[in-house]
Amino acid sequence: MHPPGVVVVGDAALDVVARHTGPIVPDDDTPAQVRLSMGGAAANTAAWLAHLGVPATLVSRVGADPAALLLRRELTAAGVRCAFTVDAESRTGCVVVLVDAAGRRTMLPDRGANARLHPADLDPAVLAGARHLHLSGYVLADAGSAPAGTAALTAARRAGLTTSVDPQAANLIADPAGFVELIRGVDLFLPNAAELAVLTGSTDPASARRLLDAVGAVAVTAGPAGASWVGPDVLESVPAEPAACVDSTGAGDAFDAGLLAAWLAGASPAAALRAGVRAGTLAVGAVGARPAGQPSIT
Repeated sequence: MHPPGVVVVGDAALDVVARHTGPIVPDDDTPAQVRLSMGGAAANTAAWLAHLGVPATLVSRVGADPAALLLRRELTAAGVRCAFTVDAESRTGCVVVLVDAAGRRTMLPDRGANARLHPADLDPAVLAGARHLHLSGYVLADAGSAPAGTAALTAARRAGLTTSVDPQAANLIADPAGFVELIRGVDLFLPNAAELAVLTGSTDPASARRLLDAVGAVAVTAGPAGASWVGPDVLESVPAEPAACVDSTGAGDAFDAGLLAAWLAGASPAAALRAGVRAGTLAVGAVGARPAGQPSIT
């Protein structure tokens, strides 16, 4: 049996990852190791899905520029089908990622063409043969692209696909009640503890029960504290795996892919959580957001 196909909708970008070993000094130089890599939350999840053997299609909007060609080349080589809309009036997204000595990252994103994602960018034919649609919350957090996100979720449900959403960034959820309405009807919601707190007022995984009138289940990540699955009749938690954090960029995107791959294959909530944690652990052990061993831009 072939694994189920997943359509991932959201950002594709180039990441400029700068690992600095000392504090950033204003008005002076701070030595760093700089690497150019594939990025964008949706692209990261699609790459991890492909790495895990799940057919993945990425729906995104890019510019008519060399950066888009690099992204398409690397993603295709990694096994991801690229369903890109080329925007002649904008540029491909780019994210500057500052990573300190402890592996903690700070992102400076320029969404570029991603912010102009349009409902028509999802060709209904892309959904044919797929089983699941995963939406990056960056699409919903931006007023310019939010209609594309809600249209993608609606189209997926009409086509009989299950759906999931990762909110991606707590500080981008400006209207918690409004955000919950945008994700109403989603089968699986994938926040981290900080994002959960914005929506429920608490980092306690049990608080996710307050969201179950809008979504089918919630899988919450809490970094070193592991991850939890909250459903109508289940509250399951698993611990984190031991890890030396080199770069936390894309760890949540990898978790999403690991969990979805297992869940869509019929795994129990606990087993799906463990698969997500395993992928996230692999992600923090390497620089950049893509799986180790996949083709690299540099």
